[in-house]
Amino acid sequence: MAGRNGRTVRDLRRANRTAVLQRLYFDGPLSRFELGPATGLSSGSVSNVVADLIADGLVEEAGSVDSDGGRPRTLLRVAPGSGHMIGVDVGETRVRIELFDLTLTELARAERPLAQQRYEVEVIAGHIRDGIAEVLDTAGLAPERLLGAGIGVPGIVEHTADRGAVVHGQTIGWDAVPLEALLRAGSGLPDTVPYLIDNGAKTLGQAEMWFGAGRGARNAVVVLFGSGVGACLVTPEVEHGRAVEWGHLTVRVRGRRCRCGALGCLEAYAGAESLLARWREAGGTPPEGTDEETALTAMLAAAYPADDGRPDPVALAVLEETAEYLGAGLSDLINLFQPERILIGGWAGLQLGSRFLPAVRRHAMSYALRHPAEKVTVELGRLGPDAVTVGAAILPLADFFARGGRRPEPAPEYPLPAWRRSLRERAPR
Repeated sequence: MAGRNGRTVRDLRRANRTAVLQRLYFDGPLSRFELGPATGLSSGSVSNVVADLIADGLVEEAGSVDSDGGRPRTLLRVAPGSGHMIGVDVGETRVRIELFDLTLTELARAERPLAQQRYEVEVIAGHIRDGIAEVLDTAGLAPERLLGAGIGVPGIVEHTADRGAVVHGQTIGWDAVPLEALLRAGSGLPDTVPYLIDNGAKTLGQAEMWFGAGRGARNAVVVLFGSGVGACLVTPEVEHGRAVEWGHLTVRVRGRRCRCGALGCLEAYAGAESLLARWREAGGTPPEGTDEETALTAMLAAAYPADDGRPDPVALAVLEETAEYLGAGLSDLINLFQPERILIGGWAGLQLGSRFLPAVRRHAMSYALRHPAEKVTVELGRLGPDAVTVGAAILPLADFFARGGRRPEPAPEYPLPAWRRSLRERAPR
């Protein structure tokens, strides 16, 4: 039966379960007495919802506290083992897969290097499927116990009714890749375990907003700085964030050619891949045969020697110029969105940030309009290099909360394009 606002009794129960689960998750342990004002529910509704959640194994008792003159109050918390999620980061140098319990405690991880055939679609899909199987086997967990697998990828993710999540990754050569259908075709996961795919900068942003340096902010931009550059915008209207292709703002007319094919993109100057190329072009000597992370570490060591030796002037000049490009790029975000916080993350952002974050701040303030610049802080993210993976795992967790702690219905079967159907034939039986 639907009420005047169109909500059914089932909708109301789901909303009440969601409210209680979220408050216990973020603020728990809490007593039933505390849950009332925290959720806005009556004491009777709280008792009914808690009883249902305990019966479902989602909530458990966590000790007690004294009350004012009465009986001790029982504390409640979300049961850590009542659900599990997988987070996947399709990064520049590796695919990282991690298994978490409901409280986002890591239980197992697997990594697949991307030294060659970096973004070949079948290679990436195979790494994801094999990595999921590996972490489940390591933890001894049945696939049916997963709430879902969240995956952060480069590029624009389009969610379609007939093909599921489709990735448009121009910088990595992915043109409308039906990644969700590809994974489902060769997956050993049950149909009730969803793949939830989104832009990696958005998953990074979600992690920092839920558990990191973004907590408490209403308006924030979280920047992912790796081989390429991306960002996630979070506002009250876009609570879970929106990926923005910040790396492809033009910062220099007829400038360097970017991986996307255009000229003068921010990514062509500030992305780690381009930064190392500029160092090489200026006469620097990145170590041969190493991945980008190792090469960037060497560049930093050359520019900022630990033994008080003479810095490499070429490396130092390229890094100082990069700080200005990044500051100018941040000023665009400040002028466009007027955030209260900008957070810098990603493996390259964390490596470089500790060295020249003050210079980036200075340039950002000098290029931005004075009024919004006075209201923003620029700092590093707090969740480290695993933040994209943690944020990817939040995708199924957030979906689980939105369902009131109910598992999703079986996923639809998305047809594969003809040129991909051999994957289904190769899938394990």
